[in-house]
Amino acid sequence: MRLIAPEMLESAIRLILALLFGAIIGWERERKGRPAGLRTHMLVSIGAAGFTLVALEISGASIAGGIKPPFDPGRIISTIVGGIGFLGAGAILHSRHRVHGLTTAASIWAVAAIGIACGCGLYTLAVMMTGLGIVTLIVIKQLERKWFDDDTGDGPP
Repeated sequence: MRLIAPEMLESAIRLILALLFGAIIGWERERKGRPAGLRTHMLVSIGAAGFTLVALEISGASIAGGIKPPFDPGRIISTIVGGIGFLGAGAILHSRHRVHGLTTAASIWAVAAIGIACGCGLYTLAVMMTGLGIVTLIVIKQLERKWFDDDTGDGPP
C-alpha cells in the first residue's frame, strides 16, 4: 500500500519545503520574541504554496479541458500578495510617534514569496530568498546596531 500517490509526491515535496523554509525565517522571529513567529511563518509559507499548487492544478485542468481562455494562475498568486499585505498590516503598531513591527510584516510578506516559489517548484529561488532573508534579519541587524541607532521600528512599543 502506497502512502502517497506518485502524482502527489511532487506536491508533497513542495509543501514540505515551503514549511521548512518558512520555519527558518520564523525561527529567527520567534527567537526575537516577535508576535508573528515560527508557526505563523510556517503557515503563511505552506498556505502560499498550497494556493499556488491549487492554481497550477486548476490551470492545467482548464487547458486539458479546452477551456478558452484557460485559467490564469497568476490571478490567484496576485491575491496571495494582497492577502498577506493585510495580514502583515496586523503586525504593525504605531505608538508614541514610532512604528513597530515593520520587519516582522516584511518577513511575513517574504515567506509568502518563498511559499509561492516552492509551490511553483522553483527550489533554487526559494533557497536564495530564505538565505537572503536570514542574512537580512541577522547580519544586517547587527550592522545596524554597530553603525546606526537601534531604532529599526521592530521592537515592542
